[in-house]
Amino acid sequence: MKWNSDKIVSLSAMSISLITLVIFIYQTNLMSKQNYLSILPYLSLSISSSPVDGTFKLRLENHGVGPAIIESAMCTFENKKYDLSEFDDELFTFLRAKAPELDSIKAISHSSLEKGMAIPIGASYGLIEVNDSSSDFILLSSTLNRLIEEGLRYEVIYRSIQDERWLINNDTQGPKKLN
Repeated sequence: MKWNSDKIVSLSAMSISLITLVIFIYQTNLMSKQNYLSILPYLSLSISSSPVDGTFKLRLENHGVGPAIIESAMCTFENKKYDLSEFDDELFTFLRAKAPELDSIKAISHSSLEKGMAIPIGASYGLIEVNDSSSDFILLSSTLNRLIEEGLRYEVIYRSIQDERWLINNDTQGPKKLN
């Protein structure tokens, strides 16, 4: 095989094209990973309480950089799983069914956590709140602590806008990626 300048230039051009293709594929992969990270929701269940003010707040907060879309919310108690939709989508309704003493709480607000609901970036969604009532604060916090000691567990499954699924529950130190 005879080497001349045309063959050397052709071989160089093909080598440069192949290297460019490899770099292009690598950059595309990096951009795809960056895109997924730029829309990653990060939900956590937050409890804030102040016995002095009589305030107790149970909130679901999105600390991520993308919206979290709720797929399901479940509670486990006494080795039985309960879909919160069976209790009109309200955690408080479920808790009242398991601890009837909570019916006496007067200064409370509670809300539902419905399938398909989106929690925006940096948002906080109140599930149960007691404000300005020391007696209601004591009753709610002591009842919740008792139920947790008796085995009450929660599980929320949510997804990102690119259908990545995540789970938070009592046993994880942050969201756990599913599939």
